[in-house]
Amino acid sequence: MKKILAMAAAAATIATAMPAMAADLVFSSWGGTTQDAQKIAWAEKFTEKTGINVLQDGPTDYGKLKAMVEAGSVTWDVVDVEGDYAAQAGKNGLLEKLDFSVIDKTKLDPRFVTDYSVGSFYYSFVIGCNKDAVDACPKSWADLFDIEKFPGKRAFYKWSAPGVIEAALLADGVPADKLYPLDLDRAFKKLDTIKPEIIWWTGGAQSQQLLASAEAPFGSLWNGRMTALAQSGINVETSWEQNITAADSLVVPKGAKNKEAAMQFIALATSPQAQADLAKATGYAPINLDSPKVMDPELAKTLPDAQTATQVNADMNYWAENRDAIGERWYAWQAE
Repeated sequence: MKKILAMAAAAATIATAMPAMAADLVFSSWGGTTQDAQKIAWAEKFTEKTGINVLQDGPTDYGKLKAMVEAGSVTWDVVDVEGDYAAQAGKNGLLEKLDFSVIDKTKLDPRFVTDYSVGSFYYSFVIGCNKDAVDACPKSWADLFDIEKFPGKRAFYKWSAPGVIEAALLADGVPADKLYPLDLDRAFKKLDTIKPEIIWWTGGAQSQQLLASAEAPFGSLWNGRMTALAQSGINVETSWEQNITAADSLVVPKGAKNKEAAMQFIALATSPQAQADLAKATGYAPINLDSPKVMDPELAKTLPDAQTATQVNADMNYWAENRDAIGERWYAWQAE
């Protein structure tokens, strides 16, 4: 018995002398190829640097995030969310303020930085077309809304978010600098003209499938998905005319258990090389302004930040203020 007690005491002494291991950090994103790329470009590098394991979860669910915070039982530490949601959630007390003594925001694109969020990556809604399935590809939003000149189904993002309403207004002749506040009556009237021809996609993989199969031979897609289709050998064409930019953001839910590690993770994820690595893997643009310096110049030419001539920036603050009201009308219209 004395021997057993002695062994237990020794084990306790050793355990006390050993440094405490940091808890696993949990990162939630949208799944698919983008989260796979985030895991390689960010999570694995973070673990190598800090020894903190990063567990992957998802897909991101705003209702779940809100419920976690309100219940005081937050299991996510860093979450990839849409930029307009980040702006709204920060104002509504669902997010921790970011620690900019850890996260260097001086080189981050200021369009995508708030007290509660920084950009994850930014992307453009572009006009995509399967060239083998049609006689001609639409070049502009007006073309995409012209069912006589371009007959057939067209793919659009299902959820209430920046992109489709702006495209409808641009197609109807609204100047890019006069988009906001959004004229919803005009936008829905324009959308009515093509509603029977719309196939709604809920995620990037589905949008690729619709275009590749020619079930919808053209449509509005995220630029990175068009890059992936082209790399897969599908004969596609991308029009960047009035490409509409939006961004994903990285946030820390209020009450996250590993807040300090979360700030370190975001610092690494938004560093020049990590952003460049993600851009290379996804075709989405980096939000670190120094990333192009460490990227292949030929790759940089294919990203949204090289397509600024007619680029239209979605107003994240407007969407944050009006997200719920627009969503209510959006889903009611879809159900009609």
